Amino acid sequence: MLHLRLISPCEKTDDVVRLIEKTVGTTHLVVLPDSARDPAGDVVMCDVAREAGDDLLTGLRELGLDTSGSIAVESIDLSLSERAEKAEADAPGEGADAVLWEHLTDATHEESTLSVTYLAFITLATMIAACGVVLDNAILIVGAMAVGPEFGPLAGICTAIVRRRPRLAARSLIALLVGFAAAMAVTVGFSLFMDAVDLFSKAQLRADRPNTGFIYAPDWFSFVVAVLAGIAGTLSLTSAKSGALVGVAISVTTVPAAANAAVALSYGNMKQTWGSTEQLLLNLLGIILAGTATLAAQRWFWSRQRKNTP
Repeated sequence: MLHLRLISPCEKTDDVVRLIEKTVGTTHLVVLPDSARDPAGDVVMCDVAREAGDDLLTGLRELGLDTSGSIAVESIDLSLSERAEKAEADAPGEGADAVLWEHLTDATHEESTLSVTYLAFITLATMIAACGVVLDNAILIVGAMAVGPEFGPLAGICTAIVRRRPRLAARSLIALLVGFAAAMAVTVGFSLFMDAVDLFSKAQLRADRPNTGFIYAPDWFSFVVAVLAGIAGTLSLTSAKSGALVGVAISVTTVPAAANAAVALSYGNMKQTWGSTEQLLLNLLGIILAGTATLAAQRWFWSRQRKNTP
C-alpha cells in the first residue's frame, strides 16, 4: 500500500476527492479543510494499493496538483485494516508487478545526478578494482562492483528512452560519461603512485590472472550477463525490491573493466586497455538495451491489463 498526503487549493479539493473516490483500490480518505499554510489549502490524505497508484498519480497531475499544491507519496510497511485488504483485492493486478512511473522517474533523476558524492563513489570503486586486478583478487573485484553507483545513470537512460524525457537522458549520459572518465583519470594517477611506492608493477599486470583475466577479454558471455543483469536491475527498481540491485552490481564488470583499462594505460599496455574498454562498453550497451526493453514490456503489459479490466 501507498500513503498519499496532498495539499490541494480549496477550489480543487472537490475534484481531488472525486478522483480518489472513483479510483479502484483507494481507502482511508481524510480531508482536513484549511489545514495547509504553505501552500495554503486543504490537506487530503488517503491510502491506495500500489497497483492503482500510477493511475491516481497521473490523474492528480492532470488536475495540476503538482504545481498548485503538493503530492507526497510514502510506502506503508504495515497496514492492519480490512479496508486496506479489500482495496488491494479490488485493484487490478499484483502490487509487486506495478510500476510507479512518476516514482521511477524521480528516483532515477536523483541517482543520475553528477554530484560530488557520485564521483567519489565511482572513483573509489574504480581504485578498489584497480587493486583487485593487479593482485588478481576476486574479493576486491566483487567489493568494487558493489560500491559502484553506475546503475543509477544507466536506469535513468532507460527510463528517459521509454518515457521520452530528453533532459533526463542527457543528465544520465553526462553523469555516466563524466563519472567514468574522472574515475579512470584518477585511477591512472593512483596506479602511477602505487608503482612508485613498489605496490604495483607491470609484471603483476602482465602475469597470468586466472581470477580477473576475463576483464580484458570480452566475449558473448559478457554481453549475455549484462543483458540479464539489466533485466534484473530494472525489475528490482520497478518492483521496489532494491535488495536485488546488489546482485546486479556484482554480476557485471563495468567498474573492474574501467579500472583495468586505467591501470593498463598507466603502463602503456594498449592491448589490455582496448580489451577492457571493449568490455566496459559491451556491458553498458547490454544493460541499456535490456533495461529499456524491460520497461517497454512492463508499460505494454499494464496498458493491456487496464484495457481488459472491467
